[in-house]
Amino acid sequence: MVDSDTTRQPTGLELYSKAAQKSAREVIYSYSTSFGLATRLIEPEVRKHIESIYAMVRVADEIVDGSASEAATSSPELKPAKEIADFETECYKAMDLGYSTNLVLHAFGTTAREVGIKKDIVKPFFDSMKMDLSETVHDEDSFKTYVYGSAEVVGLMCLRAFIHDKTYSKDEQQILNEGALALGSAFQKVNFLRDLSADFTKLGRSYFPGVSVENFDEATKHKLVKDIDSELDKARNAIPLLPKSAARAVKAACELFASLNKKISNTDASELIRTRISVSNGKKFVILANSYLGAGR
Repeated sequence: MVDSDTTRQPTGLELYSKAAQKSAREVIYSYSTSFGLATRLIEPEVRKHIESIYAMVRVADEIVDGSASEAATSSPELKPAKEIADFETECYKAMDLGYSTNLVLHAFGTTAREVGIKKDIVKPFFDSMKMDLSETVHDEDSFKTYVYGSAEVVGLMCLRAFIHDKTYSKDEQQILNEGALALGSAFQKVNFLRDLSADFTKLGRSYFPGVSVENFDEATKHKLVKDIDSELDKARNAIPLLPKSAARAVKAACELFASLNKKISNTDASELIRTRISVSNGKKFVILANSYLGAGR
């Protein structure tokens, strides 16, 4: 016999939001082993917001770089430019109304409303996503604009989730903001280095100004590695100010990408343009364990 008493179970909007959150969680753990593992260190009430943020930006990236473009090869009527524009419009609607028929955007809209993510840091993200549909080579200005929108503001979104119910001085808030921006930038640049060959050969795209697989050499590599190390150091400065579980996760993420950056530094430039660098699962778990034991207040 089916239990007809639904008072003990979520119904209506509560149930829908719960399902939306599950869909967001599935995205992060399907696409990113490293990021997914790091989020495990965050307390559940905050973790769900990070899952929602990641899911939104991951789906947007898929529209401009992944599955939508692949689907368009067999369905020419599918236009990634229209899809990303529609996704952006629906995202703002979810933020305004607290509801979307798109489960991932419903989860993100709920998070944005709860932690104070506003359009001023979401719009630059979509602006950068749309750049991927038209920009194949960047100069210094367009590169800075792209990295800010595609990665740095994502760091700010996560920071909002970490500290939305906390109080900080003006100086502390500045350190936190600078750390979030630096961490987002470092993550993005490491990924650019890991994907240098694939971006150039498959997408016809070169992110670093003046850098391509043809002229990528040891001097260029070490200059980029040094820049990433500097940004990771700036991100580490903010860790002591974060709530304990968030500090653990951010420390883990910093050290995971620092490990990747070190491995990039130790790989010949000629090899780097042919091989995607990764960190072993064993190394990842050691970093996670050390972060769990050694971060936070």
